[in-house]
Amino acid sequence: MNIYAEGERWEQMRIIVGISGATGVIFGIRILELLKQVNVETHLVMSPWATANVPFETSYTVKEIEQIADFNYSYKDQAAKISSGSFRVDGMIVAPCSMKSLASIRMGLADNLLARAADVMLKERKKLLLMTRETPLNTIHLENMLELSRMGAIIFPPMPAFYNHPQNLDDMVNHIAFRALDQFGIDMSEAKRWEGMKPKKQEDL
Repeated sequence: MNIYAEGERWEQMRIIVGISGATGVIFGIRILELLKQVNVETHLVMSPWATANVPFETSYTVKEIEQIADFNYSYKDQAAKISSGSFRVDGMIVAPCSMKSLASIRMGLADNLLARAADVMLKERKKLLLMTRETPLNTIHLENMLELSRMGAIIFPPMPAFYNHPQNLDDMVNHIAFRALDQFGIDMSEAKRWEGMKPKKQEDL
C-alpha cells in the first residue's frame, strides 16, 4: 500500500466497512465519514444488532449511515460482490467487531455477508482490521484474537490516547478512527501525532 502525501486523494481505493453489534457503532460511522472525505470508495455491511444499536447510541439513522457509503449490502446477501475474492478491494475494517463476529471470522463460518467478506480478506491476503470491542476479555476472546493475528489480521481495540489532550468524546473517536486509517496508508491531516516528550522546564533537561 502506498503512503500518499498530505493533500492527495485515495480515489482508486476501495474499502469494505463492516459494523457489527458491539457497542461503539460510532467508530464505523466516523470511518465512513472520513473515507468519504478523501474519496475512498466504501462498501458497507451492517449486522442486525448494529442497526439496532445505531438509534440507541447515536443521533444517526440507519438510512443516513447507508447514504454515507458508496454501496451498502444486506447482511444476508451472500451473493453480493464483496463476497467474492474476484472483486478487487484494498481491505476491510470491522468497527466495532463484536466477539460473536470475531469468533465467526476466526472459525471461517462465513454464515453472513460480514463474516464472508472478512473471510475473503484472509484468503486473498488482503488487509483486515478488526476493532474488537469487549472488556474484560476472557480466554476465548484472547485466543480468537491471537489466532486471527497469526493469520494476518490487525487486532485493533479502540484504545483512547491522552497525549493529544482530547477535549471531548468526539476527539477520542476521531483519534481512533485516524489511527485505523493509518493502517491503510491514509493520512488524515487533522490527526494529532506523537512528537516526543518536550521538557517544560530547563531543569527537566
